[in-house]
Amino acid sequence: MSLSQLQLQQQWQQHCRSSSSRVQQQQSTRRWQANCVHRATKRQVSCKAVANVQSPAAATAPTPGARDMSASLTLPNIRSSLIRQEDSIIFTLIERAQFAQNPLVYQPGGVEVPAYSKDGKQYSLMEYILRETEQLHGKVRRYTSPDEHAFYPEELPAMVLPPLEYPSILAPAADAININSQIMSIYLNSLLPAIAALGDDGNYGSAATLDVLALQALSKRIHYGKFVAEAKFRAKPEEYTALIKNQDAAALMDLLTDRKVELAVVERVRLKAATFGQDVNPAAQQQQQQDHQQQHEQVYKIEPDVLAKMYDDVVMPLTKDVQVAYLLRRLDHE
Repeated sequence: MSLSQLQLQQQWQQHCRSSSSRVQQQQSTRRWQANCVHRATKRQVSCKAVANVQSPAAATAPTPGARDMSASLTLPNIRSSLIRQEDSIIFTLIERAQFAQNPLVYQPGGVEVPAYSKDGKQYSLMEYILRETEQLHGKVRRYTSPDEHAFYPEELPAMVLPPLEYPSILAPAADAININSQIMSIYLNSLLPAIAALGDDGNYGSAATLDVLALQALSKRIHYGKFVAEAKFRAKPEEYTALIKNQDAAALMDLLTDRKVELAVVERVRLKAATFGQDVNPAAQQQQQQDHQQQHEQVYKIEPDVLAKMYDDVVMPLTKDVQVAYLLRRLDHE
């Protein structure tokens, strides 16, 4: 092969390599551009999803697929729901009774907390924990449920979950009925001294946390009176309508009161408190069965009569107050 032919062949091979390199480079460039577009699209979708979660406006409209799955809000299940709520109240108060009253927990400034009310008053430790709990639960729509009532409703945050669509059971006036301030006052001044020993054992966080659980359980049970009142109204619409039009609160109270049923509830609470509030010791029970002559006094974590009296003197009267308040406004929008 001559020198000129060899040079031509080398030039041709170099040209082919260069062309192949350009093709590969072009293909690589197109792949890189496609990846950039794909990543940008993913970022846009991700940002839109985050914006939808973080934006309060996006959380105000119900999601088409979001449904209320709580069957407890139907009228036929009201009684069974009330019985279950008894268990929650009794268990929580039994737990709270293991700690002393710890008065510093309820005094503003007794335990320093980084929170103040709108009028500049420092919260107590219990108020602080209750408010912070409601802040968290409010974000996940706890207080959009018609059977939940916040102690600080004016301070609830924007939700991160869309609201659910609940069945329309109650009259619109139900939303304005909230007696949590009264419930808290009675709890602190009457119920707590009845179940907890005097003194300060230093268990401030545990005591306040259980106070919050007890207050929430009591609030739910008492405000369930709205559903009870609605059921009674639908059972006797003519009788209730006449009294409502006359705004006769005393007559409404008489009509909705069934003392026989109330006494049955009190006795059921006493039995539950006795059952839940005793330490189960199989060996001691066996010894007691063998020893028929010696009487063994049962020791309870909380006296059953105390909880029974609480239901009779506080829970049921407040529930009936809610019923009357609801019934007086039952026809406002009709």
